[in-house]
Amino acid sequence: MASGDKYKFSSFFTKGQYETQVERLEVRSQGDGLAIGIPKENHYSECRVSLVPNSIRSITGYGHNVIVESKAGMKSQYADDNFTSAGARISDNPKEVFSARLIIKSAPPTLEELEMMNEGQVLITPLQLPLISGEYLQKLKQKRITAIAMEHLRYEDGSFPVIRVMSEIAGRMAILTAADLLTNNAGGRGVMLGGVSGVPPAKVVILGAGVVGEHATRTALGLGASVRIFDNDIYKIIRLQNKIGHQLHTSSLNPEYIAYQLTSADAVIGAIHSKTGRTPIIVTDEMVRNMKKGSVIIDVSIDQGGCFETSEMTTHDQPTYVKYGVTHYCVPNIASKVARTSSQAISNILTPLILRIGNGQKLSEILYHYEGIRNGVYTYQGHVTNEYLAKRFDFKFTALELLLTSSH
Repeated sequence: MASGDKYKFSSFFTKGQYETQVERLEVRSQGDGLAIGIPKENHYSECRVSLVPNSIRSITGYGHNVIVESKAGMKSQYADDNFTSAGARISDNPKEVFSARLIIKSAPPTLEELEMMNEGQVLITPLQLPLISGEYLQKLKQKRITAIAMEHLRYEDGSFPVIRVMSEIAGRMAILTAADLLTNNAGGRGVMLGGVSGVPPAKVVILGAGVVGEHATRTALGLGASVRIFDNDIYKIIRLQNKIGHQLHTSSLNPEYIAYQLTSADAVIGAIHSKTGRTPIIVTDEMVRNMKKGSVIIDVSIDQGGCFETSEMTTHDQPTYVKYGVTHYCVPNIASKVARTSSQAISNILTPLILRIGNGQKLSEILYHYEGIRNGVYTYQGHVTNEYLAKRFDFKFTALELLLTSSH
């Protein structure tokens, strides 16, 4: 692609968004704008809504049409009236919502929901690997749906905006959840993270020094816990220490030292992120077996398969299970525990993207020019464009760049 025509993802968000739109609002009639569907989430106790009323108000102000399924925002404390006041239309019919040109969801659609979609639609949703199957990809291929994983959208500095903001929430919630699970009422060891005068604090091991690890560290230290942080990226460790402002107990991901630290840990946070496919397994079955009874594992990496060998995906309805006497919390959408905050954060990121998609420019043109958006596409017009998914489910992989180049 020509370097002069190539934009970065961050410039995509800002370029032209607040420029004067010459008579666009006056001349665009109802029905001319992009049709956007916001279904109600019924899957895996998902509580978030993909667009909040404030974002919808901006989108409808540009002449687009938003249809929201009734009670879609109920778990995020948004009533149907909040959406209609913002300019959206409420529908009791899921099929009508799923017929919109652009579908935005906070959780991957079920196979039944995919059946309601039409050929050639655009789908923006998280790509939660434990929920993806070969049948799921096949349906996307058959319907020639362009599927964009919102957590794979990338800024020019290499960061992932959706992952970053959800990671901030997940890191904090992981520690607060661990603190609760360590209490007697939750079947834990009956220890308080921060300890009290004369009683040592609980020991927290954090695997990963990225955004989740940073905010888990901040929260754990704020509660008075003793923290150990592991990561193979020394730059991340240095950056974390600089941000926290004092020397931390850190180490590379050395299996022997991890195993040693886990034997005395009260809570372990899995915060390993993979940029492409599944997260690597850092903690083996044997390591978990040697942990203290009543200790807690919070696997924030479960949406990418998990970094503990003993991890199995759970839901908010049944968030935990016990193996080898260790409580495992493996909910992939942990940020959904604070659904209103999470919904607002996601909306802030997606709104500029939606406005760009709806400005009359072809989606292929947007993907051609914006590398950070291309990075999120995993199916495009009947092709699987994510190499990891293609290999995992035995589909033919087609590079999206080749498809876009051939159309120009």
